Amino acid sequence: MFKDLFGKSKYVTVKTIEKRDKEEVSPDNRLWTKCNSCKEIIFNKKLVENLMVCPKCGYHFRLTAKDRLTITLDQGSFKPFGEDIYSLDPLEFPGYKDKIAKAKAKTGMDEAVIVGEGTIKEHPVIIGVMDFNFMGGSMGSVVGEKITLAIEKALETRKPLIIFSTAGGARMQEGMFSLMQMAKTSAAVKRLHKAGVLFISVMTNPTSGGVTASFASLADIIIGEKGALIAFAGPRVIKQTISADLPEGFQRAEFLLEHGMLDLVVSRDQLRDELARILKIHQAGVVNYGG
Repeated sequence: MFKDLFGKSKYVTVKTIEKRDKEEVSPDNRLWTKCNSCKEIIFNKKLVENLMVCPKCGYHFRLTAKDRLTITLDQGSFKPFGEDIYSLDPLEFPGYKDKIAKAKAKTGMDEAVIVGEGTIKEHPVIIGVMDFNFMGGSMGSVVGEKITLAIEKALETRKPLIIFSTAGGARMQEGMFSLMQMAKTSAAVKRLHKAGVLFISVMTNPTSGGVTASFASLADIIIGEKGALIAFAGPRVIKQTISADLPEGFQRAEFLLEHGMLDLVVSRDQLRDELARILKIHQAGVVNYGG
């Protein structure tokens, strides 16, 4: 299943989180990656086989949206939609068009989210996956539109909806057009709830800002990937604002599970199985109750 994972190159190049994704591992060191948590030097082939999770400490490296789809859905089942929706520059924000062009070239994506339909262990789903590599996963008008499109597709087909989120917040270059997506996606989720269609939100590292404050927190079942930072304002901003030390593990998935914001925290190697288990239980309930 994993021979085509992370592109056609034999080995992957992993970015370091401490350096805020501005520096890639040197091409001379492509065979190896230093873990951002325990500093273990990992053979990249082994890292790929372990789904980009450090085999020593369990640190979860970020995945691209395409790689997330590969390890989550049944092989060959994904059918994208919404590919004809593109970002504009409604405020004529200086340099925005150049940033979009660079993000497209860097990621091979048209926007910070991919939506479509597929199957997980033969269970049909509508799925959306965000990608932090595209302008920090920021939610602009196109991201909001694609998320809403996925919700409406789930309403139309009555297939369960799964959204993997990762975001730095609203896209500042679109101003109020970006902030409006919080209300638009939330309203769409409300229609989904009224129709009784299952919605599973999976928050990955990091999920913050307007995404956390809208659709990502409104699902029937909210899952955090192990170790993920999940917040509205980041911990450094909060610490500077209140001038106080924060609890250990503050705003990490495990902390939020203890405080009731999440339903589950799941490691990446177990996530596909856990989603399939939930879908199986849901489908049995639909059949039993004649839904």
